[in-house]
Amino acid sequence: MAKLREDIVSGALPPGSRLLSIRKAAEAFQVSKNTIVEAYDRLAAAELVAARKGSGFVVVFAPDGTQRPKHVTEAVDIASLLSAQLDQDFQIRVGDGRPPPSWTEQSEIRRHLASPGRSLLAESDAYGSALGFQPLRQQIASRLGAQHIDARDENILTTFGANHALDLIIRSMLVAGDAVLVDEPGYYPLFAKLALAQVRMVGIRRNPDGPDIADLTAKLISERPKLFFTQSLGHNPTGGSIALPVAHAVLTAALRYNLVIVEDDPFADLPSPSIHRLATLDQLNNVISVGTFAKTLSASLRSGFIAARPDRIAALAELKMLTTVNSSGHIERLLHRLIAEGHYDRHLKRLWQRIESASSKVQEKLHLGGWATYSDQTTGYYQYLLLPEGVSDLDLARDGAKEGIFIAPGSVFCVDKQTPLARGIRINVSRADDPRFYDFLLRNL
Repeated sequence: MAKLREDIVSGALPPGSRLLSIRKAAEAFQVSKNTIVEAYDRLAAAELVAARKGSGFVVVFAPDGTQRPKHVTEAVDIASLLSAQLDQDFQIRVGDGRPPPSWTEQSEIRRHLASPGRSLLAESDAYGSALGFQPLRQQIASRLGAQHIDARDENILTTFGANHALDLIIRSMLVAGDAVLVDEPGYYPLFAKLALAQVRMVGIRRNPDGPDIADLTAKLISERPKLFFTQSLGHNPTGGSIALPVAHAVLTAALRYNLVIVEDDPFADLPSPSIHRLATLDQLNNVISVGTFAKTLSASLRSGFIAARPDRIAALAELKMLTTVNSSGHIERLLHRLIAEGHYDRHLKRLWQRIESASSKVQEKLHLGGWATYSDQTTGYYQYLLLPEGVSDLDLARDGAKEGIFIAPGSVFCVDKQTPLARGIRINVSRADDPRFYDFLLRNL
């Protein structure tokens, strides 16, 4: 305990650092596990460390006295995988959530991002409406119409991507202590935002064809949540998409229990044969749809949108004005031009062909290795590899890092770290073409 206290107080173990597991610490200090448990308990009693469900003991003491509030520390801890994604040191990035640049901004579309001889109007340097650049909003509404969603520009609010959109929705519609439902497993950056807002998350078991209706109904009754955050197409991390009967059942339950659904829809623009979306069936009455260009065009553009009822859009626009004034007019004009001139749709067709080809190759390699994926019918970039009994997703990720392989462990995507689905890893098919990854799986599984 004295040695660990010295490391923590000196800053050698900064806030957020994880202590060794009980077993590994017992080996390192050459003492019994019970001795380590008592040492860790004493450090926790001294408020130097805290137990985190699924993560062991984490340092919470700040040597300079600027100790972060507990909910901020929890949010940063949840988002740790995002920090790893931003790290460029990994040679093989199979766990990354984004496609490689060669699939997006370094493809043919890059020529149109920097076309010479293009000029912007003088008024483009002004802030503009908090709702966003109107011609782009009109284009988005038109595209939603082609996807069988009746929308007009007053139904659209542009944002700095999907994460900004989710942040606005959380700030506008929730207060500390509220309960919300989330996919289990689900989108971990959303979990971090909800933790930061001190909102209580309740996981809804995710099946290959969508949310588990029995689990959803039971928790609607017991928890009385305000919102349900879910993904219908190309679910992150499992890759599955919602089936039509499941979508109907989700909307019926939501209507009965006065639940608002937030449908995160990053792959809506892909020419996928799967068209079952909650926003389409609901027509934006009880569903708020979140879209983004990050997954299909470029993560660097940081542009997305919210589609919802006009009254909800008006309230969200006021909050957007208070927090960021507006989104980027220059980026939105660029997107408008790419869509208007047809570049975006041509790019989407090529992107979808790449995804289909890569998905089939990854599925074939995984099946040849004798490994099971959670869903055989996937849309988007992700497949979810189920790990054999006794294999730890976190240990696998650590072992991968030693070999320059970035792996996204399943427990990061779960509110309940003990759920069986936490024992898996997310595979991004656009980054899973390196034979060294499959060699790593063969040696470690």
